[in-house]
Amino acid sequence: MAPAQCVHAQRVFHFGKGKSDGNKSMKELLGGKGANLAEMASIGLSVPPGFTVSTEACQQYQAAGQALPPGLWDEIIDALRWVEEYMGARLGDPESPLLLSVRSGAAVSMPGMMDTVLNLGLNDAVAEGLAAKSGDRFAYDSYRRFLDMFGNVVSTLSSSYAQHTPAEYTAIVASSSLVLRAPVGPSINHRYSSSLPWFDASARRRLLRFCGRVMDIPHALFEEKLEAMKAAKGLKNDTDLSASDLKELVGQYKDVYVEAKGEQFPSDPRKQLELAVLAVFYSWDSPRAKKYRSINQITGLRGTAVNVQCMVFGNMGNTSGTGVLFTRNPSTGEKKLYGEYLVNAQGEDVVAGIRTPEDIDTMKDNMPGAYEELVENCKILESHYKDMMDIEFTVQENRLWMLQCRTGKRTGKGAVKIAVDMVNEGLVDHNAAIKMVEPGHLDQLLHPQFENPSAYKDKVIATGLPASPGAAVGQIVFTAEDAEAWHAQGNSAILVRTETSPEDVGGMHAAAGILTARGGMTSHAAVVARGWGKCCVSGCSSIRVNDAEKAVVIGEMVLHEGEWLSLNGSTGEVILGKQPLSPPALSGDLGNFMSWVDAVRQLKVMANADTPEDALAARNNGAEGIGLCRTEHMFFASDERIKAVRQMIMAPTLELRQKALDRLLPYQRSDFEGIFRAMDGLPVTIRLLDPPLHEFLPEGNIEEIVHELCSETGSNQEEALARIEKLSEVNPMLGFRGCRLGISYPELTEMQARAIFEAAIAMTNQGVQVFPEIMVPLVGTPQELGHQVTLIRQIADKVFAAMNKTVGYKVGTMIEIPRAALVADEIAEHAEFFSFGTNDLTQMTFGYSRDDVGKFIPIYLAQGILQHDPFEVLDQRGVGELVKFGTERGRKARPNLKVGICGEHGGEPSSVAFFAKTGLDYVSCSPFRVPIARLAAAQVVL
Repeated sequence: MAPAQCVHAQRVFHFGKGKSDGNKSMKELLGGKGANLAEMASIGLSVPPGFTVSTEACQQYQAAGQALPPGLWDEIIDALRWVEEYMGARLGDPESPLLLSVRSGAAVSMPGMMDTVLNLGLNDAVAEGLAAKSGDRFAYDSYRRFLDMFGNVVSTLSSSYAQHTPAEYTAIVASSSLVLRAPVGPSINHRYSSSLPWFDASARRRLLRFCGRVMDIPHALFEEKLEAMKAAKGLKNDTDLSASDLKELVGQYKDVYVEAKGEQFPSDPRKQLELAVLAVFYSWDSPRAKKYRSINQITGLRGTAVNVQCMVFGNMGNTSGTGVLFTRNPSTGEKKLYGEYLVNAQGEDVVAGIRTPEDIDTMKDNMPGAYEELVENCKILESHYKDMMDIEFTVQENRLWMLQCRTGKRTGKGAVKIAVDMVNEGLVDHNAAIKMVEPGHLDQLLHPQFENPSAYKDKVIATGLPASPGAAVGQIVFTAEDAEAWHAQGNSAILVRTETSPEDVGGMHAAAGILTARGGMTSHAAVVARGWGKCCVSGCSSIRVNDAEKAVVIGEMVLHEGEWLSLNGSTGEVILGKQPLSPPALSGDLGNFMSWVDAVRQLKVMANADTPEDALAARNNGAEGIGLCRTEHMFFASDERIKAVRQMIMAPTLELRQKALDRLLPYQRSDFEGIFRAMDGLPVTIRLLDPPLHEFLPEGNIEEIVHELCSETGSNQEEALARIEKLSEVNPMLGFRGCRLGISYPELTEMQARAIFEAAIAMTNQGVQVFPEIMVPLVGTPQELGHQVTLIRQIADKVFAAMNKTVGYKVGTMIEIPRAALVADEIAEHAEFFSFGTNDLTQMTFGYSRDDVGKFIPIYLAQGILQHDPFEVLDQRGVGELVKFGTERGRKARPNLKVGICGEHGGEPSSVAFFAKTGLDYVSCSPFRVPIARLAAAQVVL
């Protein structure tokens, strides 16, 4: 957690009565939920009164060893009295009962990752008083919900039952003083009531009591009682249970608590409140919350705020309900309310996916007055926030209450359409629209779609709700853990669940797509998948998931783990088999949007491309040139080429080596011609040969390598073995590569330079505008670069004389060795441009081998030693300082020095922003990340 930049004396902030202590600009302090509750109250919307405990208080809780800091409880009680006075009710008073909700809320939305408690304040006496006022059914439905939620969320302030693997549970039981003598089964299905079938009743009670002391009480144990009650009564829905049924369930739920905890449920409402506040603070560091922050690269937050609010009730009968909606369709961007609601239900029921809710459109018939006010509130909020909003609401006996609003998460397609439409509506200007779209949204739009949707119509085996658009193809898995494991092995997985929960977040992120049997368009699966641009089909009621058998039943068909499935998240179709995909294109709204982006940004965006096909894709995505063309990749394009390379490597004499290079020359020239043609009128930066020569040798054991080399090059066995031994290196990435090859074998640089200049003149003769830039790799001293520049210019003069024509060109270098950045002024005397190779610069600055970091980087990230993988997100403090220093030194010696970067960081948004601020001229990234870099470069200007 980041240290507080400013400590506020006030830690508890009120909202309600048409005014509030906070506003929407205070997200860092009040969290997104608290800031927006304060804002809605201030602009006059119907918001149940309450108060927000700040994120700084969460920091103080952490610093106090996970305890409330001194004085905070007194401040909370003062705020509680303010709410009681406003409502004319009191917490714990059976005659005038006040019930509360306690919710988390960080500065950045993290849907479902932290904890919520509803109906807090109930005990036996309060439930009786509530029943006298509002009816038995409502009172005891609320009470049993509270017992379930409190037991699952608050009971121990420890890690959730669902976070542990079966192996960890076995270890917990085996190592405790409560070792069970009954045999422990091979796995624990922690979501269902059959989770402990191999224990007898006594052993099961002892295990549950032990687990209840070290972790939260699993929701499944309460759900077991509910399902058993419905089955005994022959009922399908929770709403069909009678008041007496619900009262009986309350007793059973309290028994679950005693069985698991070994103590009675806390009946003191103030104690309940204290425990709930502590639980929300604790949930900030829950495994699922930390994983979500890691996946989404959320860092630097102070913690979570706690929002305590007067309860309003959607479970008071058919004139009450609860819902979630977006002011526009978050998947497509269409200007139409998009959401769902449930009659006679409470807030968490909609997003939990336990019941499939109704479309928001039907509310206009069922609750016309509340619906009309809701529509008006949506207009007010969009106009006020100037963005698409995500809204939670409750209707209590036909009165509308606004419970939350926030900027709505959306897909890439939705984001671009909403931005363009709002400009057309006059709601925002171009600059505001550019800031509304995240770089990750464009990444989603560049994902493949199905090649021919009409071709698979006979393979559609089920249809659910189109919860998050796009196409996904993968093999079926049934657990989040398996999805992560398959992804780690390079396999594409479709995660199939009855419904997802926050504990599944890692597997949801790893999966190519998500399919659920239950849940609506605003369920947990749908909201999280849309935020990531992950294809999701939810509420597919025709499927039955059998986790134990790792099978899903669809009609008469049974599919097992590992079978191929395709999902169309735009239509909700579930398709049998592996359907072909095709790449997307920049057009329509996206084309308009990107024209606004390009008008704002100052940093040029180029692409890394090694073939004419790559170059064309880069140009279609808006690249302004090629910033890195790796010549060595061309050598692997055919057997003839790689054989010629190997002959060059194995040649014992200059004469034989030159002969092999002469064979390579036309291949190189032809490739350069294709790239120049594709990039007509734009610069092309070509890097001379960089990798160690051993990378061009065959793979296999030594006998196989020798045999293949002898047959390809005509060498005998002794010559081949001797040459292999000479090429072998202890640390090849720091060895005989880059400019060291060109200096040791100048004929290699000569051949590549000749191919470039001959191709440039040939294309010029065909009317193509060419701007070649030759880049010398792995330079560490000015002498190295000077040697190669002299050689290249000599070849240029010879080619120009022979072909009786000249072309303009530049010679520069990659800055990828830290020493080169430190002596950049000396190197700039020979270089007309610098291109920072941030992949190798990161490798050499950290002393990390890119090929081996996978062994320890995950540990570093998990323990907070590193905030990001430095090969994905630029290390601005270290590597970034070298980039700044090298740029300043280089331009001091050569003021018109062109400077860019060509590592993978060139397409990472935060890194692009850093390069723009540092004053670089361009970034170069993969062709498919070019639009992302263009947007990031524009946003840093605004």
